[in-house]
Amino acid sequence: MADSRFFKRKGPFSVQDIADLTGAGLVNAPDPKRVFDDVAPLQNADASILSFFDNRKYLDAFAQSAAGGCFVRPEFADRAPDSMVLFTTSDPYRAYAKAATAFYPFDEANGVISDNAVVDASAKLGKGVQVDAGAVIGANCDIGDGTIIASNAVIGEGVVIGAGCKIGAGSTITHSLIGNLCLIYPGARIGQDGFGFAMGPQGHLKVPQLGRVVIGNDVEVGANSTIDRGAGPDTVIGNGCRIDNLVQIGHNVELGMGCVVVAQVGISGSTKLGNFVVAAGQAGITGHLEIGDGAKIAAQSGVMRNIGPGETVGGSPAVPVMEYHKQTVALSRLIRKKK
Repeated sequence: MADSRFFKRKGPFSVQDIADLTGAGLVNAPDPKRVFDDVAPLQNADASILSFFDNRKYLDAFAQSAAGGCFVRPEFADRAPDSMVLFTTSDPYRAYAKAATAFYPFDEANGVISDNAVVDASAKLGKGVQVDAGAVIGANCDIGDGTIIASNAVIGEGVVIGAGCKIGAGSTITHSLIGNLCLIYPGARIGQDGFGFAMGPQGHLKVPQLGRVVIGNDVEVGANSTIDRGAGPDTVIGNGCRIDNLVQIGHNVELGMGCVVVAQVGISGSTKLGNFVVAAGQAGITGHLEIGDGAKIAAQSGVMRNIGPGETVGGSPAVPVMEYHKQTVALSRLIRKKK
């Protein structure tokens, strides 16, 4: 179970509550009023616990689990223990996410503005905004209803942040317009100067970065990630994007809807990603490229060319993933022959 010092649990919730919330079917559920007290992994569950099974690798754990209830695909229902209530669904992990959020809802703003926060008199704060100790909100900022500004976050002059957001401790946001329901994790830096200068033997001359960062709704920006503002055009992060920790996004980059950018990825300036692109850990993407909708970039890839819609690439320089695997096999064979 989750440590109660850090996580506040709601509930319990009945079988019928959970089915209604998630849209899952019910199997082996003679008592719809039976309640579950918590959620937990299959291996740690008992009869009061709700769990999920979504990976065939854990089929034995599912078959042997003492969990009282479980989200599962219909085709695995016959492998469940006799005592287990089954919530059948085509996407068990997504259904579990909904149920787990009911037990452990996200933080809600308490409406308290700390005496130790600094809020400029010209800033506009919506209803119920929470501002924790040490936070700074600059002149002419506009903060939406129910947003949380955590300790020591700094919101620069003129920044707009929508409703229901959480701005993590120690983060810095300048030159930015941010939508609703966004999570900015601790230490993120958004809106700082892009890496722009005119190079020359007489020295590198700084070019003013006159754009903004424009972030849509329901976006997550991970801890210690950085998003540079545009040089003239804006840097744009589309609705529903998920940006992991320690990601660098350069000036004028555009991400479409629902992109997933994993830890330590670097995206150079003016590159455009379409909708639902996935860039896996430590991939590097050079500047001024077009990455098509639904493209997938394997971990540690070096992308130096445009990528078409739906294409999967790997390696450095990145090539179609099957070609990359063939290269890896061929290199392995060459090494064995040399030995």
